[in-house]
Amino acid sequence: MDMTPEFILLAGALVLALVQIMAAGAARTAELGAKWNAGPRDGDPPPPGKLAGRLMRAQANLFETLPLFAAAVIMAHVAGKDGLVTAVGAHVYVLGRVVYLGLYALGIPYLRSLVWLASTGGLVAIIVALFL
Repeated sequence: MDMTPEFILLAGALVLALVQIMAAGAARTAELGAKWNAGPRDGDPPPPGKLAGRLMRAQANLFETLPLFAAAVIMAHVAGKDGLVTAVGAHVYVLGRVVYLGLYALGIPYLRSLVWLASTGGLVAIIVALFL
């Protein structure tokens, strides 16, 4: 199978997912300590601080759409529908998710929501291409 631009961006989205897992985990470990991280994590930990909470929520948000993005990219390729629309959509989705992470970590409202809408628009473009 060829590494199309869409597949390269899907791989980038997977790397972003790993980065977000590690960033959220590192922020939480910084709050609770390495002993907590290495332990069984029994009991209820205190709520996360601002940065850890933001990173955890950004990660959860990515995980809501990442399976849809992966499925859309794979379906477009298998159906022979990948092309300009899917490539642009994939770029918008992945770049939007990177910017979204930074905006969320910094606690910037409104612009963060606009970037989310743009990235979701990229995903929708790929899905629409399946029907063209």
